[in-house]
Amino acid sequence: METAKTPRVSKREFISRVATRSKLPVRVVNKVYESLLCELTGAVSGGEAVVLTSFGRFYRQDHKGHKVRFGKSDVDDYVVLKFSASSSFNRRLGSNGDDASRDTYGAIGDADKFENVIEGRELRPAS
Repeated sequence: METAKTPRVSKREFISRVATRSKLPVRVVNKVYESLLCELTGAVSGGEAVVLTSFGRFYRQDHKGHKVRFGKSDVDDYVVLKFSASSSFNRRLGSNGDDASRDTYGAIGDADKFENVIEGRELRPAS
């Protein structure tokens, strides 16, 4: 029995799509992507919940260890990253992906302002 695979988007393809949509250089989008993941990881691992309005909430969930019935070792306590999508994001999932919401247009406008500021400059990590 063969199961249908869910289409996947690689990190490279995702960054390329964001760069195309925002008309920002791939290098800039990659830097922002890496910075977002680093900041998200740091905040959540420190016990903070990260709430992105109109998108969702990232938070950590602690799990107690447990005994393994047929294994030789027990599972220690562990932590998992959880994501809860906002209701507005869930509503957008049902619509055509090409339809941009007001939030999307606002983000594109902000990206245009950002691009005007960074044109001709070398970006460096914040100190």
